[in-house]
Amino acid sequence: MIKQPPYLKKGDKIALVCPAKKLPKSIDYALSVLKSWGLEVIIGDSVYASHHQFAGTDALRAKDIQQFLDDPAIKAIISGRGGYGTIRIIDELDFTKFEQNPKWFVGFSDITVLLSHIITTTKIQCLHAQMPYTFEEATAESLLSLKKVLFGEKQSYNYISDFNNKSGVCEGILIGGNLTLLCMVQGSVSEMDFDGKILFLEDVGEHEFSIDRMLRMLKRVGKLSKLKGLIIGAFNEIEEEKISFGQTANEVIWDIVKEYNYPICFNFPTGHIDNNLSMTLGAPVELIVDTNTVNFKYL
Repeated sequence: MIKQPPYLKKGDKIALVCPAKKLPKSIDYALSVLKSWGLEVIIGDSVYASHHQFAGTDALRAKDIQQFLDDPAIKAIISGRGGYGTIRIIDELDFTKFEQNPKWFVGFSDITVLLSHIITTTKIQCLHAQMPYTFEEATAESLLSLKKVLFGEKQSYNYISDFNNKSGVCEGILIGGNLTLLCMVQGSVSEMDFDGKILFLEDVGEHEFSIDRMLRMLKRVGKLSKLKGLIIGAFNEIEEEKISFGQTANEVIWDIVKEYNYPICFNFPTGHIDNNLSMTLGAPVELIVDTNTVNFKYL
């Protein structure tokens, strides 16, 4: 059974941390948004720390996150940004007190390592959503989706895909995140159980051949065959190659998964895009897919 952390209410304390790369710009706008929601924001030591490309040393980042995992007064932990570095500290974190007092953990991109670890080892829901680093460019809809899930408002998403989907209807537990990072945790204690789940995937700045390689790896180890549904988010900022791979990212993905009988949708608004809608890992959802229309609902 996957537990749901308590929803937030006005006056609650939340913490900001940076598990990976350092922040290259001010997050004052994000702080003002979070405070406008009635939240008291505690700034972790890692948020303004710097150690080469990281938000402080590995030891500092781990200690910073640990204090908020352990503090029952903190009701949510939001990652300032992704980048790279979470995998360097994941095994230094102790989730014992976090399990006793569940709270929302929020982030995406490199933070997929933490989300995957939390959903797998603690069986507690967590959030793939906008981070303070991305708040200024974020759509109002994506920020509202984060607020709604934190404060307990049920949501549904409807959109039109310009790449043909595989039609179908399914219900199941939502898992997923950044494709690269999901591959990086395979074979570890942080590896998600894909069987019987609805999986969403996104990535940024990869070559088509890299997307092809990672998905084929997941296919070869049996991760894709027992899904209930597959949601393909944004695969953007594709790096141009001297010799064309011959397929777009969506075409690459379709070739690998088209044999499966479950519903598959493309261009879902999640990932490294302005309209990065919040996805609750561990939540039961319904997915209704037609050729070009998609309806997604939290149950």
